Amino acid sequence: MNAVFARTAFHDALNGLKDRHLLRELAYVGGRWVAARDGRSFEVTDPATGATLSWVASLGADETSDAIAAAQQAFAGWRDRLPQARATILRRWYDLMLAAKDDLALLMTLEQGKPLAESKGEIDYAASFIEWYAEEGKRVNAESVASHLPGAEMIVRREALGVVGIVTPWNFPSAMITRKAAAALAAGCPVVVHPSSETPLSALALAELGERAGLPAGVFNVVTGDAATIVGRMSEDARVRAMSFTGSTEIGKLIAGQCAGTMKRLVMELGGHAPLIVFADADVEKAAEIAVNAKFATSGQDCLAANRIYVERPILDAFNTAFAARIAKLKVGGGLEAGAEIGPLMHARAVTKVEEQVADARAKGARVLAGGKRHKAGPLFFEPTLLIDVSDDALIMREETFGPVAAVSAFDSEAEVIARANDTEYGLVAYVVTENGARQMRLGRALEYGMVAINRVKITGSPIPFGGWKQSGIGREGSRHGLEAFTELKYLCIDTAA
Repeated sequence: MNAVFARTAFHDALNGLKDRHLLRELAYVGGRWVAARDGRSFEVTDPATGATLSWVASLGADETSDAIAAAQQAFAGWRDRLPQARATILRRWYDLMLAAKDDLALLMTLEQGKPLAESKGEIDYAASFIEWYAEEGKRVNAESVASHLPGAEMIVRREALGVVGIVTPWNFPSAMITRKAAAALAAGCPVVVHPSSETPLSALALAELGERAGLPAGVFNVVTGDAATIVGRMSEDARVRAMSFTGSTEIGKLIAGQCAGTMKRLVMELGGHAPLIVFADADVEKAAEIAVNAKFATSGQDCLAANRIYVERPILDAFNTAFAARIAKLKVGGGLEAGAEIGPLMHARAVTKVEEQVADARAKGARVLAGGKRHKAGPLFFEPTLLIDVSDDALIMREETFGPVAAVSAFDSEAEVIARANDTEYGLVAYVVTENGARQMRLGRALEYGMVAINRVKITGSPIPFGGWKQSGIGREGSRHGLEAFTELKYLCIDTAA
C-alpha cells in the first residue's frame, strides 16, 4: 500500500486511451469520487510486463458503510421510478459502453492480461446484460391468484429487495459486474460493488459511464480496497439485503457464513471443474477444436474451462494428435500483441499452482504431449500444455486449474464416464461431443451440472440462467431468474365483500 496517489499514468499504452476520463483512481461513493480517508492506495499492474498502471484508492470499513448508507438513501427514489424510466438510463449506459468499447477493452487487457480481441468480446458481452435487463425490468408483473376465500381478491407481486452487495473476480472484470448490477438495478435495487483489487480500473470506468448515463447518486457505488475489510462490512450490515458473489467455493462459504447473522439473500457463482466428454462417434477434428475453445479461452482462467477431458478409447490417439497440433499453434504473448491467444496468468500464485498440478500429474503417470513449463514471454506466462494418460487421482482431475493446461483421460463406456464426470463437488458446466441424438438426451439428463453444452462451447448470454449445482453456486444470473433474485414476493389479500 502507498499513502500517496500517483497523479500520472505509468504505462505508455494508456496513452492509447481516447477518453482519459475513463481512467479513474478514486472510488465512487454516493455520486462522488472519493479517496480513502487515510490517503491509502494500492498499485495496479500489467501482468504481462509488471509495469505500474495506476494507484487506486484503498477504502476501509468506514467508507464501505458510507457507500451502504448512500445506497440505502437512494433506494426509495430508485425503486419508485417507473420501470420505463430506469430502463431509459440503463439503455443510455449500454450505448455509452459500446461507444467506449475500444477504451474499455484496452483498460481490461492492461490490468487483466487477456488478449485485446477477448477484451472487446467481453465488453460486448457485458453490455448485453444492461440492454437485456433494461427491457426485462419492464416485465416484472403482478399475478392474480384464484381466491380460496369468499369475498377476497388476491394478488402476488414482486418488489425490490433493497441494497445489493456485489463482489466480483478479476477474470471477467466488466461482465461479472454488469450481469449482477444490471439485474439488481432493473429490479429497483441500488448496488455497492467491490471489484477485485487486481482489476479495479474496469469497474471504475463503468462507474464513470454510469454517471454520464444518469444513474442517480448512490444507486451505483464502487468501493475499492482490501477485500476482507470491505466484504466483511457489507456482509455484516443489515441494510445490505443481498450479496452476489463470483469467485472460489472456499471464499463463497466464508461470505455465506458472514451473511448468516442478517439472513441475506445469496446469489453465488462459485468454482467449476468442467468435464468434456468426447465419444467415439464424434468428428475428431471438430472435437479437438471444441476442446481448444473450451480449455484455453482467457488462458484457461475461466470457471467454465474444461478441466477434465474424457475421450472414448477407440479415438483416443487420433484426438490427442489433433488436439496437440492445435495447442502447438496457439500464440503466447501480451494482450496487446497482434494475434496473441494466450496471455499471462494473473499472479505468481497461479503459475505455481499450474506447475504443481503438472508435476503431480507426471508423477502419477501422465505424459506431456505439448508445453509443460513456463513460457519465455515472462514470469507469469505458461506454455499451453497437454497432459495425456492422466490418472483420476491426479490433482488436476480433482481441483480447478485456472491455467492453460489440458488433462486427457480415456474411458470405455457411457456409464463409466458419467460416473467419473459426476464424481466432484462441483456442478457448473459440462461439455459433450457426440453425434448420437439419443445419447445427447441421456447425457443431458444424467450429468449433474447446471449447464450442459452439446457439440459446442459458447452457450452463455443474457437470456439464459447461468449457474451451477452442488458447490458451484446458489441461484442463477442472467434471464428473468437473475432479476427475480433481487425481488421479494408480496401477497395482497383484499376484502371485497359488500
